[in-house]
Amino acid sequence: MRLINGKIFEAADGFSSRSLCIRADKIIPDAEGDVFDVSGCYVVPGLSDLHFHGARGADFSDGDAEGLCTIAEYALSRGVTQICPAGMTLPPEQLRRICRMAKDYRDEARTGAELVGVNLEGPFLSGAKKGAQNGAWLREPDIALFRELCGLSGGLVKRVTVAPELPGAMAFIREASCTATVSIGHTAADYDTAREAFAAGARGVTHLFNAMPPLAHREPGVVGAAADSENVYAELISDGVHVHPSMVRAAFKLFGRDRIILISDTMRAAGMADGKYTLGGQTVRVGGKRATLEDGTIAGSVTDLMACMVTAVSFGIPLHDAVTAAAVNPAKALGIYERCGSLDAGKAANIAVLDGELRLKAVLFRGKLISGAL
Repeated sequence: MRLINGKIFEAADGFSSRSLCIRADKIIPDAEGDVFDVSGCYVVPGLSDLHFHGARGADFSDGDAEGLCTIAEYALSRGVTQICPAGMTLPPEQLRRICRMAKDYRDEARTGAELVGVNLEGPFLSGAKKGAQNGAWLREPDIALFRELCGLSGGLVKRVTVAPELPGAMAFIREASCTATVSIGHTAADYDTAREAFAAGARGVTHLFNAMPPLAHREPGVVGAAADSENVYAELISDGVHVHPSMVRAAFKLFGRDRIILISDTMRAAGMADGKYTLGGQTVRVGGKRATLEDGTIAGSVTDLMACMVTAVSFGIPLHDAVTAAAVNPAKALGIYERCGSLDAGKAANIAVLDGELRLKAVLFRGKLISGAL
């Protein structure tokens, strides 16, 4: 198969006019076979969402394999070909159930986007910055529980969020960072504490700006500490609700396109009608793009990652930078970039085709057309 006359994403910089060739499930330098003219379209790698909770009425935290299949199929239909869903702050037994289910799900090779990891967003968070997390189940960093969850997941736990000001957090970060990426989030930490956490091995910031102190000129907090730490990625929700467009632009300027990871943070209402839903055992009301707890606290997103990427472009982020943040950087952060996340020869033929208005036109997964048309 060959896709011709499209604008092909090049990871190094910009878009090219070369053909994109596919044989079986891989991108190759040249190929014979069917030719598809994608004139006027952008051809980009399938995206990787490393922080989201659910879609189409299902939530990863339910610990239900059929629900995860629903989530994975929805993600794939939206051009998200790799997923690393996130749990919530939940009782230990429910976290164990989620991790066992994820391992079994991966081993069964179900349909939909590929499950490449599990993200533990909780329970090692600050009560002062819990956001939509359930405060009843918060706990101090517990390396024994973390190790147990890693084992139950069959090595799928790739990320864990921790508030570094909690007792025992630095020791937890030093040990956990040998196994997974430790991300700072849901935290009231100041600049110095955050810098200490990065020195201890933390390499991420969970949904930058949200559930943390603001960036201030005398108290730069986690945001300033992360900006000063060159090996740290910052997650960013660009749904038009969580972060003002000006701050989305500021984040890309502050961190550069190679250190921002766009995430969706979707909850079970994504792809569903407005109404009442749940998140981590709490009631959430959804109206338009906004999802909130009963007290008005923003409770996740209903905007999928592809739509978040396009929204970032509408805010003034160059398309190449937005694709880098939604495809390249998360694949690198998850340790899967050698096989996906760009359109280089030898990588998986996981591809999204967008028309000139950045509407999703087609999705290819492992070389097969999954949705849309070429």
